[in-house]
Amino acid sequence: MELNEKTLNSTEIFNGRILKLRVDSVSLPDGSVSTREIVEHSGAVAIVALDDENMLWMVRQYRKPLEKVLLEIPAGTLETDEDPLGCAQRELAEETGLRAKKWEKILDYFSAPGFCDEKLHLFLARGLTEGPKNLDHDEFLEVERIPLQQAYDAIFSGQIVDGKSIIGIQYALRHMVGEK
Repeated sequence: MELNEKTLNSTEIFNGRILKLRVDSVSLPDGSVSTREIVEHSGAVAIVALDDENMLWMVRQYRKPLEKVLLEIPAGTLETDEDPLGCAQRELAEETGLRAKKWEKILDYFSAPGFCDEKLHLFLARGLTEGPKNLDHDEFLEVERIPLQQAYDAIFSGQIVDGKSIIGIQYALRHMVGEK
């Protein structure tokens, strides 16, 4: 069976600073017509920053869509035509003040492909050195350094709930086990 949907028309609803929203009318595989609400996003990066003591550097920040403060790995949005590694290096320095000597690409994934085209690039940063933070004018966060195992346990106690952090922490723990 053919699973592709054909776009019949597309209407832009909103064009903002970090995303666009459009509604597409589509022809379904059985010939019927439906609509799809689609969020367009330029993409993002997330960084598993692990120091020589296997401590994970995280940020605590308020997330308006959830109306709560979350504990997350550092992350940020790609600028137009920005290289993901360059963005990861910039975001890590801006949010935490950290610089890393070693960078490893972990993986790329789509965060919510049912309605959004955001592609997230996940990196491991090692060989960390501290420096000054340089937060955006509308960015308020606290930096925390916690044991990797504690971060892993926080996933299952419901303290860490965002996808990028869950994936990154699980990768880091597996990576550390593989080094032993």
